[in-house]
Amino acid sequence: MAIEKTVTEPGLADVLHISDKARDQATTLVRLLQQAAADPNPAGPDSERAIELDKHEKLLFTNIAQLRGLHRAACFSARETKATTAEARQELDRLHLQLQNLYYEQRHLQGEIEACESYNHKYQQLPLIPVEEFLEEFPDRADDDENALMFARIEHERAEREALEQQRQELLKRKQKLIADNKRRKDDLANLDKDLEKFIDAAKPIQALFEKAP
Repeated sequence: MAIEKTVTEPGLADVLHISDKARDQATTLVRLLQQAAADPNPAGPDSERAIELDKHEKLLFTNIAQLRGLHRAACFSARETKATTAEARQELDRLHLQLQNLYYEQRHLQGEIEACESYNHKYQQLPLIPVEEFLEEFPDRADDDENALMFARIEHERAEREALEQQRQELLKRKQKLIADNKRRKDDLANLDKDLEKFIDAAKPIQALFEKAP
């Protein structure tokens, strides 16, 4: 593969182009100098050969000067490219680190999700009404998803327990009232026994008089 096809950056392509021209110019100038040195009759400074050599020498110096300018521009471009590459590498490193952090966070969240899914929740131990019976009692819940259906069953269990607790409290109040009534009646019976004993004790003299009567 030719180097012209390998190098695609315009600045470097210009460098290669001018370098080729300078090389060809130098080769031509060397050939002309060799011919002039081999000629037994040296040409004067105003001869056609001398003019041709001066022309090729000026062209060579022009190409070399242009090549130096392109080389300087290529160096500056290389520095800018290095700086841009360094900034891009830093950004890439930052993004790579951020991506790694996201991977770690994803793994952490997946672990938390698995822990939550395998956790033995308290609601799983509740004596909830079976799904079939719940749907028979509440057919409007037939289209609910699993989470909504579980929430509705828990709410139903809560309502049932609150109703039972209210009934228990009412029965407890009735029990306490009955205990209080029984205690009052027991106290009344005890007082009645005392009054009866007093009455009997008070009636003993009268009974004795009746027994003495003829």
